[in-house]
Amino acid sequence: MYAMDDFAKYRRCLVLAGGGFRFAYYLGVHAAAEERGYCPDLLLATCGGAMAAAVIAALPDAAARRDWIAGPRMYSFLRAIQPMRDADACHALLGAARRWIDRVPARRVPSLFGDYLFELPTVLPLPEPCVQTDKTPALAIVGTRLLFAPDEVGQLRGTRRLFAQVTFCPVRAARLLAEMMAPAAYPRWSGGAVDPRLESDTVMPVLDAVRISITDMFYFRSHAHGPHHYAGGVIDLVPIELARRLAHEVIVERKAPFDRWLALPALRAVLGIHGAARLKHVHAQLADAWIDTTGAAYALRAQSVGKRIDWRRNRIGLVLPDTQAAYVAQVDAQWEYGYRQGLAAFVKAAP
Repeated sequence: MYAMDDFAKYRRCLVLAGGGFRFAYYLGVHAAAEERGYCPDLLLATCGGAMAAAVIAALPDAAARRDWIAGPRMYSFLRAIQPMRDADACHALLGAARRWIDRVPARRVPSLFGDYLFELPTVLPLPEPCVQTDKTPALAIVGTRLLFAPDEVGQLRGTRRLFAQVTFCPVRAARLLAEMMAPAAYPRWSGGAVDPRLESDTVMPVLDAVRISITDMFYFRSHAHGPHHYAGGVIDLVPIELARRLAHEVIVERKAPFDRWLALPALRAVLGIHGAARLKHVHAQLADAWIDTTGAAYALRAQSVGKRIDWRRNRIGLVLPDTQAAYVAQVDAQWEYGYRQGLAAFVKAAP
């Protein structure tokens, strides 16, 4: 049996759309939303945004959330991300070149089980949830369920579906999303590799849902849970259609274009998605507030975890702060950026 609230739309949804290792700026956006009277009762998150969403939902105030992201557990987690021993730079760059040349969407079943660059620590550094109140936001996280097995990697896809878009969410959200078509499968940008049926999962533990969503093709290994394997929230990086289905008001980012050399070919080769067409469609839709993060990569170029190539060792590694204090300064810069961009958006959106 379902209660009446299981069918009621949420009042306001904040979409935390990716962010990669810059996910601390979402805490600043959320703090600005609270300050300006736009506090969401639903967080809809993908990729790196799922880390921030889980912290926001677990801790009671902006200061506690900021301290957690800047704390030693998160810093130790990032420092523990290690390159795979057999993942060399030349192999990775050759794969990227092949994806850029091949224009056929999802031609073959991709290798998402063993062909990746970095190994994530087993345990994510997320806080235990505090006592839930009427101000605690609900949490919905986007992921991908793989519809193929490891022994099928490399086979020609033909017309088969390889992926299912999944939302890990409460029963109330699942009821609202029932019978909705997966936005990642819309023919306007999909090459047919994504199943049209949107899936909802109301029992996946939050830690697993976040781990699934931050999985990025070619960077981190797919995540196994029960009989299934899952990949990241990049299947629907800015899920504005889900947000509008779930809530009366929607707050979402206006994001920078996808990188034409790496991101767009990867989306096309693995998921069969035309990323530029998808993002153009997102930006053409209506939202109650747009958070402009199109300049995030430039503004935070010195305040983010980055990648570097060691040509002498033929390795790809991560550029991380050398000290805890340097990491705290990095988080503070990200938080302040999100806070400023959030304030600007909410002032503009105010009636």
